[in-house]
Amino acid sequence: MRLLADMHVSPRTVGFLRALGHDVVRVNEVMPVTSTDEAIVLRALDDERAVLTQDLRFSAILGRAGQRAPSLISLRLSSSRIEFVNAVLERVLPLVERDVAAGAIVKVEDSRIRTRRLPIP
Repeated sequence: MRLLADMHVSPRTVGFLRALGHDVVRVNEVMPVTSTDEAIVLRALDDERAVLTQDLRFSAILGRAGQRAPSLISLRLSSSRIEFVNAVLERVLPLVERDVAAGAIVKVEDSRIRTRRLPIP
């Protein structure tokens, strides 16, 4: 999966996902760390990547955009511990790959995954 990880995602998680075979870049690797959320969405769109974040604002941005891309994986977990986040992502990413490829907002919680196809009416 091609992902653009927001600054809220640990570099250790990015490395973990790369080790699993995902094509992941972190915002600070490709653009200024001060980039707006809207700029991050545009970069993900240009690079054909889904945004991976713990920031809740991205859902609203994509909802207003009215487009099928980029997809969003929004982590709404009870813990930000790297080991916990990594374990959840290892389990969840294979389950949501088709939805992400088709254009979706995927909200990942501790015990459930909610998917909403893009564009949002």
